[in-house]
Amino acid sequence: MQEEIFVSGRHLPKIDPNLEIWHWEISLYLFLGGLAAGILFFTALFYLLKKENEMQATVKYATIIAPIALIVGLAALFFDLSHKLYFWQLYTTVRITSPMSWGAWVLLIITPLSILWVFSYYRETYPKLEAKLQTFKRLKFLNTFEKFLIKNRKTMAIALIPLSLILGIYTGILLSAFNARPLWNNSILGPLFLTSGLSTGAAAILLFTKSHFERTLISKIDLALIFIELALIVHMFMGMYAGSQVQLEAMQILIGGSYTVMFFVFVIILGLIVPFVLELTEILGFKVPIIAPAMLILIGGLIFRIVMVNAGQLTRYLY
Repeated sequence: MQEEIFVSGRHLPKIDPNLEIWHWEISLYLFLGGLAAGILFFTALFYLLKKENEMQATVKYATIIAPIALIVGLAALFFDLSHKLYFWQLYTTVRITSPMSWGAWVLLIITPLSILWVFSYYRETYPKLEAKLQTFKRLKFLNTFEKFLIKNRKTMAIALIPLSLILGIYTGILLSAFNARPLWNNSILGPLFLTSGLSTGAAAILLFTKSHFERTLISKIDLALIFIELALIVHMFMGMYAGSQVQLEAMQILIGGSYTVMFFVFVIILGLIVPFVLELTEILGFKVPIIAPAMLILIGGLIFRIVMVNAGQLTRYLY
């Protein structure tokens, strides 16, 4: 039998702080937002570096994932809302100190921008669709619009760099802003979620590329991102270990608690270490099906967000 001393009326079991109001929709939204941010960052970066021909999957083909991920993620977020008819009120003000306000405005800009980027390459990437569109005389204005987008690709790429970085780091800051949840309330989540999003974006690009040069370069970048992600996770645990009793108890959920297996087996081992070894093996010259590390990173990234969202809601302040 476990005995607890309630120091206020807020600490009642099943009411607060055990109230779980964020479910799978939020985890999916955070994952898809980070995935889109990672893809769009590499797309814009290599375009500005004039690597469009060498990195065709990065700049042209994999970008189709970004708008789809953003739309599905926003749909999941909308589905989670309790008062769905009032979502527009987020856009009646700008609050610099609110991560949710930052996220709402960035999503409002980056979602249509990602669609426009894909459309600017539709003639090259989807020639059959382009041929069908030309059969409709009324749609000839698309040619003029496409020329306008092609002319302004550099401007879009310059805008996508900061927007994608803000989107990626916002998914972590959104959680860390909740001071009432000790597991979330640390400064590492922002950089950690950004790094994880960039890694999942790189993994998605690997599924599209057929170029050995592109696959090797993206794999090397992903190796560095995985290493940084592991270092940030270690740093997060070290910070919590050196913290207060509340933070120590929050850490126990991931180390020796109900989410230990999910976190260490599916995130750390299968989602980071195993893909790291497989990609390193590929770079060293051994044949490895690229789909294996890519899918492991994507699945690990999703499970990581599920664990952090669910486990974070179980942590509490009692002292």
